[in-house]
Amino acid sequence: MSVKHTDLVHAGRQDLRSLGVHALPVDLSTTYPLPDLGCGTASLDTLVEGHQAADNPVYARLFNPTVDRWERSLARAEGAEAAVAFSSGMAALTACLLAMRERGSHVVAVRPVYGTSDHLLDSGLLGNEVSWVTADQVGDAIRPDTAMVMVETPANPTLKLVDIEAVVAQAGRVPVLVDSTFATPVLQQPLKHGAALVMHSATKFLGGHGDVMAGVIACSEELARPLRRVRVATGALLHPWAAYLLHRSMPTLKLRVEHAQSGAMTLARKLANDPRISAIHYPGLAQGEACSILNRQMNGPGSVLAFEVNGGYAAAAAVMASVTLMTPAVSLGSVDTLIQHPAALTHRVMNEDDRQQCGIGTGLLRLSIGLEEPEDLWHDLDQALEQASLTTRQAA
Repeated sequence: MSVKHTDLVHAGRQDLRSLGVHALPVDLSTTYPLPDLGCGTASLDTLVEGHQAADNPVYARLFNPTVDRWERSLARAEGAEAAVAFSSGMAALTACLLAMRERGSHVVAVRPVYGTSDHLLDSGLLGNEVSWVTADQVGDAIRPDTAMVMVETPANPTLKLVDIEAVVAQAGRVPVLVDSTFATPVLQQPLKHGAALVMHSATKFLGGHGDVMAGVIACSEELARPLRRVRVATGALLHPWAAYLLHRSMPTLKLRVEHAQSGAMTLARKLANDPRISAIHYPGLAQGEACSILNRQMNGPGSVLAFEVNGGYAAAAAVMASVTLMTPAVSLGSVDTLIQHPAALTHRVMNEDDRQQCGIGTGLLRLSIGLEEPEDLWHDLDQALEQASLTTRQAA
């Protein structure tokens, strides 16, 4: 069942009437007056131990009321007991890896994932070891020191779908983290399929306007406490103004996601029949097992798609250079359409052989559809593809 508009509008706002305000309040304090020293000491201990709140915030690195409001809203949308917000999606993943060290240092992960997530896991910068597997090999890779299994579905940038319930069954006692950035709570709620943690780069659809950077983990209160302890120690708390912007965007999330999804389906169908395109990657066109996963797990295919241009890198670069309505830029989930080249940008930090094995070739472009009219987007992409074809013919 999809998240309700009512929850997106009202979650985290229940006390506004008693406060005598209609718009969300923003608390920009860095420190908080203490009624007495005992209260300050007790509150400090409570927050450092990872509890959600205390009698006094003490200091903004420990707790912020505006951030707490948005966390409660996001938790409601995901059907979670708690949510823990961070300064970026990568800060959220870093906190997960550090918090899970209490369980072990080994991580099982399924490619593809976001390029920087791949780099962080593969680099061992945080002292972890990673085993890269396919979705059906998760169970065989589990070890006594496995702390976490990570998947991203739909995956960045190929839109590959992973069966969450199947992965959870293989993982057994090991918590499964699902990066659900592409789907949002509107289209997918991984906790309902057995996942233990849900991660979002909130910079994307949750913010939705290209003006806020954030990350968040939705999970049980038991798993949230070590995440908060890491956040307190590392200073990765989300800024309150960013939390305000995110909370302000929640009431329109479902409207934005569903409208953009409609446009994506229109463009995907056109691209699927275009001779200038060698392949199209979009869950809405999936068949077989992928279609079955979509129907069981998601409420729709989303608004991100990828396609491979005939002519490889030169043609893909020409498309990016020739669009005039679409914005050639990384990121996704904004109100305007963004186009980018994963192999040269978001996934460049990956090893080249790993990129190729994941299907991230030099002719692959990723589109995040915004709220524009689909016919306007197609007109822009059509002329860019024509310019790219002309460029590659001249080069030959």
